[in-house]
Amino acid sequence: MGGTRDDGVRGGLAQLARRFAAWRQGHAFGARIPEPLWDAAAALAVEHGISRTATTLKLGYYDLKKRVDRKGSIPAFVELSPPMLSVPSVCTIELEKRDGSRMRIELKGASPADLAAVSRSFWESP
Repeated sequence: MGGTRDDGVRGGLAQLARRFAAWRQGHAFGARIPEPLWDAAAALAVEHGISRTATTLKLGYYDLKKRVDRKGSIPAFVELSPPMLSVPSVCTIELEKRDGSRMRIELKGASPADLAAVSRSFWESP
């Protein structure tokens, strides 16, 4: 695809990339990046991820990771609980008409709409 390297970069990350570019133009290669820029980069790395932020801002991944780790902003481990499994309900319903016709329904995880449709067809049959 013909996208650029900046595809998907929005808002604060794009603004900070412009600030870094402006700072780099005014300083010699190898000059130390000011702490406010590092702090802003570390804050955005929490939101956008270290790799994406480092790439966009042209920073070393591990240098940025150290800054983020110092702040304790990104958790080392996040536990996700699996969704609760629903146990299908089981019940038996017996229907009987005045003429003696009977119907026995065993439900295993059926919805109330299914029960209504089946019982309606029984009651409305001749």
